[in-house]
Parts: sequence; structure tokens; C-alpha cells
Amino acid sequence: MKSTITFLLALVSMATFAQKEFQGKAVYMEKTSIDMNRFGNEMTEQQKQQMVARLKNVLEKTYTLNFTKSESSFKEDAKLDAPGTSGPSWGSSNGQGSIYKDLKDKEMIEDVEIFSKRFLIVEKMEQPQWQLTSETKKIGEYTCYKATMAIEDKSVDFGSIFGRRANNTNTDKKEPEVKMLDVTAWYSPQVPVSAGPKSYWGLPGLILELNYGRTTVLCTEIEINPGDKIEIQKPTKGDKVGRDEYNKIVKEKTDELKERFQGRGNGMGGGRGRF
Repeated sequence: MKSTITFLLALVSMATFAQKEFQGKAVYMEKTSIDMNRFGNEMTEQQKQQMVARLKNVLEKTYTLNFTKSESSFKEDAKLDAPGTSGPSWGSSNGQGSIYKDLKDKEMIEDVEIFSKRFLIVEKMEQPQWQLTSETKKIGEYTCYKATMAIEDKSVDFGSIFGRRANNTNTDKKEPEVKMLDVTAWYSPQVPVSAGPKSYWGLPGLILELNYGRTTVLCTEIEINPGDKIEIQKPTKGDKVGRDEYNKIVKEKTDELKERFQGRGNGMGGGRGRF
């Protein structure tokens, strides 16, 4: 009953704002931790720390979400390598790439560049099966409500490139296990848009915090109806693919890199995979 009341109150708030122009932007900080035990004894402690330093651009990122009532664009902020950094820069951003959502047409497009090739991952947006709760907490000046759901984790494990080698030579390919991901979101009806960071959406208020796996995404700044009108552009450059097709392409290239990496005795150098 409490969840129903919360949802109805949020809908009233959103309906009120729907009568006028509404737009804004939110800044998010994302942090991810690594399970260093996965590397076993194949790497020294010093090598593990060096890897964490090299992967800093992947583990800590800043994003900006621009939104209106019906559209949003979630984009990583440009980041330069720290002074003295050398070698390949894993996950560094030049400010390109975004996740675009159109609530009217129920279409989501992820603009991503990987292995020197640009893709537009096009997906039909289906209402997420959030479980609303009456639990609340404050994030800044906003009262947020907790929502949870479990989804299939279709992400590619890039960390497996550097992980332990298989202890056997069995080349039989097994069906990959279905991995589930528990997601917790904190949303605020005070910002009446059904938007959020990454690919998440579908709650009666802006998502200000996400927790899933070893990753936390936290909103650090919100600006509502800024002086300059926000322009949200739909991505158009890149090869259009579906999510499953994209994941298949990335897995093939990741497996190729893993074989190359392990063939060198887990050295950190090497060439760049290309299509």
C-alpha cells in the first residue's frame, strides 16, 4: 500500500510539471571496485597495484545527464590522462559516446566506440520491473525513495582478459551461465522526470543514486531549468546494431585479446585489437 501511495504522489508531481517547460542537467560520479583475488598468485602485489592505477579511468568516471520530460542524454565527461601516465589508456574518454533515451518513441541508443570502431546500439525500451518501497533517504536537498530489481547481466567481463588461465585444455564450449544483477536505485519525485544514469529509467522521479555489483553511481549536482536551453541530440554516426549483436562482437574481440594476452605470459603490452 505504501508503495502505491508513493507512486501516486509522484505521478501527481509529474503531472503538475507536465503543464510547463521542464528541463535540467545532473552530474554523476561513478566508482567501481575490483576483486583482486581473481588474479590469484599470477601477479605480484606491485603488479596488481600498477593495474589498478592503469585502470583508474575505468574505475572512476564523471558523467552529465541532460534531460527534458521526454528525452535524455547521458554522456561521460572528457578526461585527460594524469601526468606521467604511459602506455595504453584503458577506458579514458575524449568526451565522445552517450546513452540517448526517447520516452515517446520508447527508443534507447547507446553511442559507443570500441576497438577503433563506432557503434549505435539501438534498443526498444520496455518498462523496467522496479519494486517500489517506502524506504527513504536524503541525497543533498532531495528526498529519495528506494526501488530495486533483478536483471540479467549481459555486460562483457573485460577483467577476464587478465584473469587466471584455465587449469585444463578442454576446448568444449559450454553455454554461458545466465548471470543476474541486483540493482538498487534511489529516485526523487521532486525532479519529476522518468530518467536516470546509464541505461536505467522508468521510475516516477529522477534516479539520483544507483548501486549494482561493485559499482555506485551518485548524483553530485542538479540544475533545473538553466538559463540556456538544453539541446539533446539523437546519435546518428556509427554502425547500427542490436544489443545481442554488439555483445557478440565485443566478446569475440575480447576472447581474441585474452588469448593474445595469456600467450605472452600475462604481459601488459601488445597491439590493439581492430576490426
